[in-house]
Amino acid sequence: MDVVKEVLAKHQKELDKYKPITVEKHLECRLDVGTLLITDPNDFDDRELRDNKEEYLAALTRENTQLLVNAIWELPTERVDESIVAKLPEPTTVLPRLRKVPGPRPLTKWEKFAKEKGITKKKKEKKTYDETMDKWVPTYGFKRAEAEKAKDWVLEVPQNVDPNTDMFQKKVDLRNEKVAKNEIQRMRNIVRAKKVDMPRSGYLGPEAASSSQLLTAVTVAKSSTASVGKFQNKLPKEKEARGLGIKELIPGGKRKQSHITQTPEKEANLDLIKSVLNKKPRLDVDKAISMQKHDDRLAREAEAENQPSKKGGKKGKGKGSRKAVGKKPKGNRGQRAPGKKAQAGRKRR
Repeated sequence: MDVVKEVLAKHQKELDKYKPITVEKHLECRLDVGTLLITDPNDFDDRELRDNKEEYLAALTRENTQLLVNAIWELPTERVDESIVAKLPEPTTVLPRLRKVPGPRPLTKWEKFAKEKGITKKKKEKKTYDETMDKWVPTYGFKRAEAEKAKDWVLEVPQNVDPNTDMFQKKVDLRNEKVAKNEIQRMRNIVRAKKVDMPRSGYLGPEAASSSQLLTAVTVAKSSTASVGKFQNKLPKEKEARGLGIKELIPGGKRKQSHITQTPEKEANLDLIKSVLNKKPRLDVDKAISMQKHDDRLAREAEAENQPSKKGGKKGKGKGSRKAVGKKPKGNRGQRAPGKKAQAGRKRR
């Protein structure tokens, strides 16, 4: 009997490992199988959450996951590559987005032209029959280049070209030029799509560019730094590009005048500190006083010249002359001090 009890207990432990697939909830959970989302509106058990927090949350998560898996198994299934696949329905929950929904890709210059003219893209065949080589050759890919080399093993030199010209190298250069042109056009399409301003022309190469174009390219390159070319050293006998539209090509040409100057930073900071800490006023007081004196003297001289001169009048007195206290006696009939009795005295001659 003990052996039977042990076997039954062991079997019961193994059964306890596997939880039932049926889950009972007081309130029905909301399922959105399209986004594999389940929302549980039931309240937490505060006692279980306080006593056995980890075990309670793990059991709650298992039950909700079991409900979601049960809903998935109810969907129609199909077999794809020896696997059973369930087709999810359309989501019902609207999830917010951090950024706006991306719009359609802007058309390139060629796509706009093709749309206006009704040009449709035709699918190329992978291989075409070459009558010269009498075999099928690839239309594109690296094997196409090998087929071209085998086909054009000899090239004719035109009469107007130097007989010593390497026509094979000329053909390679022409192909590289086309590739570079396509790359420039691709970059222009990107710039046009992003609505970024770009110069009308850049560096055209030493063979195609003139001296003025090279000078313009150098000026634009030097001004393309963060300091608008303030710290760029000049070469001996270097000139700045001039002409119509040069300033428009220089990045930051329409910007306000930069605060950066040719004066070294240390000297500029020292001058700033001296101007702040120096207690002596910037106005020269002595010079201001002398200028004021000079202006007053000129005003007095001009006023003296404008006054009319009296006939028979006496000349002006000198610097040390005194002002008369009273009127001068006239022939023993004048009084020195008005209001006092006259006393007999000597006559003035």
